Amino acid sequence: MAEIKDPENTLILETTKGKVVIQLLPEVAPEHVARIKELAREKAYDGVVFHRVIEDFMAQTGDVEYGKQGSETFNPGRAGMGGSSKPDLKAEFSATSHTRGTCSMARSQNPNSANSQFFICFTDAPWLNKQYSVWGQVIEGMDNVDKIKRGEPVRDPDSIVSARVAADAAA
Repeated sequence: MAEIKDPENTLILETTKGKVVIQLLPEVAPEHVARIKELAREKAYDGVVFHRVIEDFMAQTGDVEYGKQGSETFNPGRAGMGGSSKPDLKAEFSATSHTRGTCSMARSQNPNSANSQFFICFTDAPWLNKQYSVWGQVIEGMDNVDKIKRGEPVRDPDSIVSARVAADAAA
């Protein structure tokens, strides 16, 4: 198991494929990290499906509006079109590269439209550099990310069972 050096800045995802541990990067994208932690602490990501998963690219999730199984607004046909009730975030583009295991915010054409959706890169994706806000890096469980069912949209998708800040999980 990966050593968790900073529990306040570590996210633990339990997925239908197993555990994924993400080191958060507040020094790179402080507002995006704050949003991820806020949504995790509200349990907003629990039950959210991986709605767009592209082989040799990335797995996208985080639509807490339409992608959360068991919620009143869950709509598999609209998963990926929603966000949270919170305001969109201003872009925090950085020199941090999109490499295997990078966690970055999804957005529309508007650079300042990231809200709750994010993706995890399966492979290096340098064309995304300085165009999407990187907020984390998988430090354990990439083998589980690799097992996530592919599709656009995904039939019978995998999901986040729970998302917790490690500092809270230890409590």
